[in-house]
Amino acid sequence: MSEKENKVFDSEFILRLIVKNKVTLLVIAVAAVLLSLLFSSPLFVTPLYKSKVVLYPTSGNSISKALISTTFQSGKDMLEFGEVEQTEQMLQVLNSDKVRAEVIRRFNLKDHYGINDNQKYPLTQLGKTYESRIKFRRTEYGAVRITVLDHNADTAALIANDIAEIFDSIMNAMQKEVAIKAFEVVEKAYLDLKNDMDRLEDSLNMMRRHGVFDYESQVEMLTQQYAIELGRSNKQGIDNIQKKLDVLAEYGGAFHSITEMLDYDRQQLSLVKAKYEEAKVDATQTVPHKFIVSAATPAERKSYPTVWLVVVVTTLSALLMALFVMIVMEKMKTLNRKEDNGTSK
Repeated sequence: MSEKENKVFDSEFILRLIVKNKVTLLVIAVAAVLLSLLFSSPLFVTPLYKSKVVLYPTSGNSISKALISTTFQSGKDMLEFGEVEQTEQMLQVLNSDKVRAEVIRRFNLKDHYGINDNQKYPLTQLGKTYESRIKFRRTEYGAVRITVLDHNADTAALIANDIAEIFDSIMNAMQKEVAIKAFEVVEKAYLDLKNDMDRLEDSLNMMRRHGVFDYESQVEMLTQQYAIELGRSNKQGIDNIQKKLDVLAEYGGAFHSITEMLDYDRQQLSLVKAKYEEAKVDATQTVPHKFIVSAATPAERKSYPTVWLVVVVTTLSALLMALFVMIVMEKMKTLNRKEDNGTSK
């Protein structure tokens, strides 16, 4: 018999077998439907509700550089959506232990998921349950989707929305850790420079009390007056001018040097003060690091298990398995009959 005939024979054989055992197969199908409905019911499977949040990261510039800096020119605006790099950073933070620990702490997920400390590896079980019910994915448009499954619809929405806020707080905390240290460095430089300038001003004030106000102009004026008094042979006037010239000779060099130092320090103070103000803003102010496109709301219908899919898969699997068993049994009967006929001959 040819291969084609074998296939036709096998197809006809299977079809005859189905017709012959149609009642049995029907009973199996009904039983599979009923059992799948039973075992996918809340009695055996906890129904889960799904909530989703869709958000975009911001462009990632610091507050000071984006808002008040006159020296830093950025090609990005704080109100722009982040690009691929910022999206990947957002996913990295969302999948971090910091976010997981905060979500578990805030919602007491160990008790919420019914995990007992006395069972084997409770923390491992908690981690697996968390990963199976809370997921983060990048969308095709560069956004991030937070998906939460929970047996309570309200809790699923709360967790999803809170994760977005937790992301913000952790981003701000990480940036502030650096920004505060940077601010402390700039603040010290700024205050040290101001203190140095105050000391120089005190020195100038002391010289002013001795009559030194503008070294060069005073020397020029007193020299001219000294020549006039010499021409008049005014000894008292000459002595008075000489005393003033002696004071200028004593303090003039220092006055000139300190004045130049103060001029230089004032220029530096202007630059350092700008950095100080920028660092202070970064260390004390916060801004959102995400744009929420779609916030989570409590689901009206459960998302897991999908009953119709469970019923279809279970029923088809049961029918295929039953049919396979029937084929094997029928083939074995045929072989046994052939052996009996051969023996009787």
